[in-house]
Amino acid sequence: MRNITLLPADIYSVYNKTVLTKVDKDNLISLYQPIIGHAAVSLYLTLWRDLDKLEIISKDFTHHHLMTILKMNLNDIKVAREILESVGLIKTYFKKGDINSYVYELYSPLSSYEFFNHPILNVVLYNNIGKNEYENLKKIYTNINLNLKEYNDISKTLDTTFKSSNNINFENKDIKEKNLSKINIKNGLDFDLIISSLPKGIINDKTFNKKTKELINNLAFVYNLDSLKMSELIRSVLNEHGMINKENLRKSARNYYQFNNSSSLPTLIYRKQPEYLKNPEGDESKRGKILYVFENTSPYDFLKNKYKGAIPTNRDKKLLETLVIDLDLKPAVVNVLIDYVLKINNNKLSTSYVETIAGQWKRLGLETAADAMEVAEKEHKKINKKLNTKKNVTKKPVWFDSEIEKEEATLEEIKEMEELLKDYR
Repeated sequence: MRNITLLPADIYSVYNKTVLTKVDKDNLISLYQPIIGHAAVSLYLTLWRDLDKLEIISKDFTHHHLMTILKMNLNDIKVAREILESVGLIKTYFKKGDINSYVYELYSPLSSYEFFNHPILNVVLYNNIGKNEYENLKKIYTNINLNLKEYNDISKTLDTTFKSSNNINFENKDIKEKNLSKINIKNGLDFDLIISSLPKGIINDKTFNKKTKELINNLAFVYNLDSLKMSELIRSVLNEHGMINKENLRKSARNYYQFNNSSSLPTLIYRKQPEYLKNPEGDESKRGKILYVFENTSPYDFLKNKYKGAIPTNRDKKLLETLVIDLDLKPAVVNVLIDYVLKINNNKLSTSYVETIAGQWKRLGLETAADAMEVAEKEHKKINKKLNTKKNVTKKPVWFDSEIEKEEATLEEIKEMEELLKDYR
């Protein structure tokens, strides 16, 4: 159901799976908004407002209602919804019909304690707002330790205040309670490989329980660690009982990343193109295969491939951060941009040159690899037309051809395309 088209007439209702409070609203704005953006927060608050007076369920609304209230188009609403889904704030259910129906389930934001101790959200918040803003925000939520050494606790207990008159027991399992939806990582680590790489006899059946695996997957995602590297870190934090010290594992993962990245904390340069912005599957043409690479590779891995598997320089990684984080270009668009500039600029990533093109693409609102490829090709033709001589015509990427689906590739083009595709099959 990846290609579901959202229409203004499509109906939705909101179902509250939790207990929402003013504190949740404050946490949403202070902690989540720097990560997910104001559009996603506005959508969440609007769905919250759509609930009935008891904040349990809403009546049916059309998505035109959301467009009117939020002053957003349907695509932006869909993007905001998917962001909320990815951080565990809502779940979406879909039913196809003459008029399609959606149910949006609301879940609570994490408490401040849970958020500042979350292995992913905490790090991304720090990276997005910087050290000073992070420390100031943290102070707001820091607990005050009141000195009560000279006081005695004289509070009464329940049994000294009340007496039971009978033995009637009530079970009310349907009463609303605080509910959180977990943040899931789709492609986790290979735990069979991790376990097999650890020395036999030092772990037990409880070492890799559900919560521990979840933490390990989260740390691997945010610090871009593979199974073998994570295995090394786990080995260093096992205690005498074969259990993983979770706090030490967090520190080890963070220290390892900072050691290899000039003390900086990670950004989101490892994310891939969202599914809804990808080319339909099954396109086996030359252009389709190249699109597949652009859309299914993170900017970091794409650039690393250009380095023949070596780790990109800190300068080039910083450039990726600017494109993905500051300019908010989609991953596939960044990949097209990197490929384009390296080809026409003698394998050099000039920061000013890249940022000039990136700024233009951002203003044009490019979100897909196909659109970026089309714009790059048009701009390249304009440049070569101005040069007006074959001697100065710059080299072009293999994907520069409006009839690429129909033409036979030359030997040189086949070699270049194979080089581009070899690591992603």
